[in-house]
Amino acid sequence: MQQTVELLLERRTLGETGEKLRTRALLLGLLALAFAVGGALAVPAWKARFFASYLVAFAWVLSFSLGGLFFVMLQHLVHAGWSVVVRRLAEFFASLLPLCALLALPLLMGLGQLYHWSHPEAVAADPLLQAKAPYLNVPFFVLRFFVYLGFWWWAARFFTRSSFSQDQSGDVNVTRQLQRRAAPFMIGFALTLTFAAFDWLMSLDPHWYSTIFGVYYFAGAVVGFFALLVVLAVSLQRAGFLRRTITVEHYHDLGKLLFAFVVFWAYIAFSQFMLIWYGNIPEETAWIMRRMSEGFGIVGLVLLFGHFLLPFLLLLPRKIKRSPGVLFYPAVWLVLVHYLDLYWLVMPEVGSATPHPLDLLLAVGLGGVWLAGFAHLAVRFPLACQKDPRLFESLTFENA
Repeated sequence: MQQTVELLLERRTLGETGEKLRTRALLLGLLALAFAVGGALAVPAWKARFFASYLVAFAWVLSFSLGGLFFVMLQHLVHAGWSVVVRRLAEFFASLLPLCALLALPLLMGLGQLYHWSHPEAVAADPLLQAKAPYLNVPFFVLRFFVYLGFWWWAARFFTRSSFSQDQSGDVNVTRQLQRRAAPFMIGFALTLTFAAFDWLMSLDPHWYSTIFGVYYFAGAVVGFFALLVVLAVSLQRAGFLRRTITVEHYHDLGKLLFAFVVFWAYIAFSQFMLIWYGNIPEETAWIMRRMSEGFGIVGLVLLFGHFLLPFLLLLPRKIKRSPGVLFYPAVWLVLVHYLDLYWLVMPEVGSATPHPLDLLLAVGLGGVWLAGFAHLAVRFPLACQKDPRLFESLTFENA
């Protein structure tokens, strides 16, 4: 059995290929960020747009790492065996949460531009903001900001470092410990992600609220994660890595999970819309109306068809889920349309529906830095777990 495992786990790290990818992605990302910052400093119209575009790009990049952390914890929680060979890529995603914490810091400089409730004069003139002031105030917001990032950093470090160390030790107790800790960490993850979505995205309009808004962001984040996981796995195999490690059987399950969360995202989106529509309360409908006018209605239609109906039809057939080369294209589309979903959430509050160069520059900038971080990890650590006790089960996994 050990010889079979050694045979299948070919080309363990990205090596020179990863080093090239890291350099190119980092240079592209830093160049895009330099143009974005330079434009914001030189052009007043760009300055007014900068933090809104940054928030969209950051929420997009962060969602991939949060989705990775969720997947890793979930696999340990349910004692999954099939996913061991793809779990390492998700661990790389989660390992980038400390990087995401650093990328989050510029948002603190944009509080006054992004959040209406952060201005004392606005609070003084608005009874509703006064009632929400014990929660929506700058010191408490900043404290929660670091609590969320700190918890994600801690959780990611615990799960990923333990897995990396098992590659050397082969200690089965590492897996048992991760399985025991998965449930409490999952509860903390659910709470921190929900309130982070409330704080960073929903409070852009402090007069509106939705109790399932955190679930909405979570659903989109997991869709984005599974889509990007498929994209990177296929790309790695095309480059000659993991060809005998990740099989059609694994893509079949990844495709099923991607399909399931596309439907889940649509269910949550429709539930939120339906409750607001039939309630017909002015302070609730205003949020929806802004997203159905001034060009955002077109974005909403793209989301309806591009984030649900089209992926639903494409991912439904079993044959597509078992064809990595075909599954690659709806996955790429969902990575991009996930960004559009976040754009639709943020821009009606602080920007306009017209695309801006900053949107592209900051998405490429943060995305390039994130991808460089992924490549750096793939150079340092094996692309698949080496001594997990369920590794052979995963390598020989077959769908029923």
